[in-house]
Amino acid sequence: MGASTSSKSPPFDGNEDVTFDHFKILRAIGKGSFGKVCVVQKTDTKKLYAMKYMNKQKCVERNEVRNVFKELQIMQGLEHPFLVNLWYSFQDDEDMFMVVDLLLGGDLRYHLQHNVRFQEGTVKLFICELVLALDYLQSKHIIHRDIKPDNILLDEHGHVHVTDFNIATMLTEEIQVTTIAGTKPYMAPEMFNSTKPTGYSFAVDWWSLGVTAYELLRTRRPYRIRSHSSTKDVAQVFRTARVMYPAVWSPGMVSLIQK
Repeated sequence: MGASTSSKSPPFDGNEDVTFDHFKILRAIGKGSFGKVCVVQKTDTKKLYAMKYMNKQKCVERNEVRNVFKELQIMQGLEHPFLVNLWYSFQDDEDMFMVVDLLLGGDLRYHLQHNVRFQEGTVKLFICELVLALDYLQSKHIIHRDIKPDNILLDEHGHVHVTDFNIATMLTEEIQVTTIAGTKPYMAPEMFNSTKPTGYSFAVDWWSLGVTAYELLRTRRPYRIRSHSSTKDVAQVFRTARVMYPAVWSPGMVSLIQK
């Protein structure tokens, strides 16, 4: 879905539930841990979507059923031009299906791995669009918890869209969020409190956006943290590391990332 595509259609056509039979499979575009992703066309409207298959048995074996239903529940309440929106969901005996926006521009990790150097102006646009997406999620009381280049897809017009709500959570006044979740190099310092679980809020997504913006500009992250780094090591990095900002970056960009 680009910034100029049509608004959300109802999940039902007339009085009829939307099922697998309402779509024509065009081609496979990816394979995940639970199934595959295909380009599909809705037979009545001729609109193109991505259809994500999730094998029920694999979800059960990996104890992921709760996460899948939580992701569905969260996505069903969302619609924004800079998110990967869910339009339809249904199931058969073997699989659950999610029909979402089709975005063929690749994720930002793919572009970084192929040595794409993003200009500062382009990264500014990405930041603006991601800020709008995160602000919208915050208005819906949702913390994404996994903002990183891998989970940001480009459409054909070069606009960004946040995907993968698998570990997103709802923030309520009654329940404090303390669970450590995310990808370590992008996780905020408050998630690594070694003494006791500390409640955190939407700020963890803003931190992840800052790390992502730095990486897009410099093609490496500001901190030497790996996915397998221990919590103790990560805490030590945050206490001692100095973030370097290249002289060619504009003062405004440096100021924004420092915040």
